[in-house]
Amino acid sequence: MSFLPIILMFVVLYFLMIRPQMKRQKEQKAMMDALTKGDEVVTAGGILGRVTKVTDAYVTLEIANGTEVVIQKIAVATLLPKGTIKAL
Repeated sequence: MSFLPIILMFVVLYFLMIRPQMKRQKEQKAMMDALTKGDEVVTAGGILGRVTKVTDAYVTLEIANGTEVVIQKIAVATLLPKGTIKAL
């Protein structure tokens, strides 16, 4: 009976912290796996760009006309809707 509060704390911790974090990681991985040429993204550093090439671990972004940057896939933070860069 004395272990019941400790077990209850772990259950609450799982549902409030661990499970939502695992869900976000799963969604992030699915987004990175679905990257294709032409997608518009924001990197973890805040750089906006259009994907021009995708490999297993790296993505090439066109951040301006004729300027391309190679970044790691894990640095892609957000996938933007098409046409977002032109609207800015």
